[in-house]
Amino acid sequence: MARAHGLSFRAPARPAWGWWCGVLLAGGLQAAALAWPGSGQPLWWLQILSLSLLCLGVQRAPSARQAAWRGWLFATAWLCGTFWWLFISMHTYGGLPAPLAVLAVLALAAFLGSYYAVAAWVWRRADCAGWRAVLLFAACWTIAELARGTLWTGFPWGAGGYAHVEGPLSVWPRWLGVYGSGAVAAALAMALVQVAPLWQRARVSLGVGAVVLGLWVAAAWVQQQAQAVPGRAPVSVALLQGNIPQDEKFIPSGGIARALEWYGQQLLQKPAALVVAPETAIPVLPQQLPADYLAAISAPYREPGSPSAALIGMPLGSETQGYSNAVVGWVPGEMTEYRYDKHHLVPFGEFVPPLFQWFVRMMDIPLGSFARGSVGQAPMAWHGERWAPNICYEDLFGEELGAHFSQAATAPTVLVNVSNIAWFGDSIAVDQHLHISRMRALEFERPMLRATNTGATVVIDHRGAVTASLPSHTQGVLVAEVQGRDGVTPFAFWVSRLGLWPLWLCCVAVVVWGARPRRKN
Repeated sequence: MARAHGLSFRAPARPAWGWWCGVLLAGGLQAAALAWPGSGQPLWWLQILSLSLLCLGVQRAPSARQAAWRGWLFATAWLCGTFWWLFISMHTYGGLPAPLAVLAVLALAAFLGSYYAVAAWVWRRADCAGWRAVLLFAACWTIAELARGTLWTGFPWGAGGYAHVEGPLSVWPRWLGVYGSGAVAAALAMALVQVAPLWQRARVSLGVGAVVLGLWVAAAWVQQQAQAVPGRAPVSVALLQGNIPQDEKFIPSGGIARALEWYGQQLLQKPAALVVAPETAIPVLPQQLPADYLAAISAPYREPGSPSAALIGMPLGSETQGYSNAVVGWVPGEMTEYRYDKHHLVPFGEFVPPLFQWFVRMMDIPLGSFARGSVGQAPMAWHGERWAPNICYEDLFGEELGAHFSQAATAPTVLVNVSNIAWFGDSIAVDQHLHISRMRALEFERPMLRATNTGATVVIDHRGAVTASLPSHTQGVLVAEVQGRDGVTPFAFWVSRLGLWPLWLCCVAVVVWGARPRRKN
């Protein structure tokens, strides 16, 4: 408000619909920053810029209620743009009518967006500015991210931190993980808004720039020193990509027959020291396989003195024992096979949440009820390395993979993801999942192997860089080398012992501090 000759006036306010359109656009850009359509590359600067537009909208909201609406619109647009491909699995392969599939995606995004609405409401109600506003927004944003990633089984796909597997903030995952890196990005986004009116004050601008640059240089130097430790001797690996169409995958005379023939042929060739086949590469239970099939493909790997071992994705179990989405390992000289059972199951695909049986009955997805494996299952020892499998989107939950790292002597030296992203067609989900695996490599400073049905089948080194890859949606074998790594990163150290509680407690403490009533002079 300003005064002139005893009269007061207000600057004209921007129409509410203008802000709504602005935050919807910013939410769409936030989704694109995670994997830019066409190139699939993450754009770290766009993630911060789009989030700063939300910060501006929330700051200029006339009330906390309006701020909550803007936060919800931003998050709903961002999340719809991030996992719209769920429509493909539900409609194209699940048989759910298209309108219901669209409604289901919108409902999920709207529900998860409510966490960010609460975050915006809390921040705006605190009515703060400066560094207090920066820290409070970062804490509120991170609590919303943590809630989305842990409550109701958790669905943290598309968290803001995944845009930073490259760029200046990629030094932070080894310390803070993806959520902590997202908190740093949120703080920078709000800092841009808070500092913008002060650009004429050179001291403030230079001070903020010096602090940010100093922190980045220090973290980069420490990371460089840690990664300079020599790795182990290279081990040859062969990653199989069968490219079996999802609509044929469970048809006996179609995808099942093709999978058994092709994967069987590749396994018998033993092309590397470790051969990895993707999730449900063998798509039927052992008792449903042709006689002696499993014995024939496993025998060459179990022979004493064999130069090769294998990890194969396949379902296990029975109706009485329960079913498991599993990885089976065969090691030379070992008569007992290695087994890993998937722990973090996919809602509606691998287990049915309470009260949703009616929804599942509308879809035609096989193998929809699995038993849950334990957290921190032992890796497979072979060739001097400890290979730790995870299945499908389990690599989305770094706090669960972190359970392996409580003891440095038994921690995995190589992470192995087996997936079947064919459920989502030729969509951006392939690139998004690749960046999720890259983030895990940065957090734990471990190489990650990815063997998938349709892509992305790649080798990722301990710095999060892709060193070898197969073209997506092609059939082939990726033969490459991987170097295992030792040591435990700061993130791996604290998350293996305390889970995500340190982040929760720190953020809650900042919210309590930042949202407290201010003293009136």
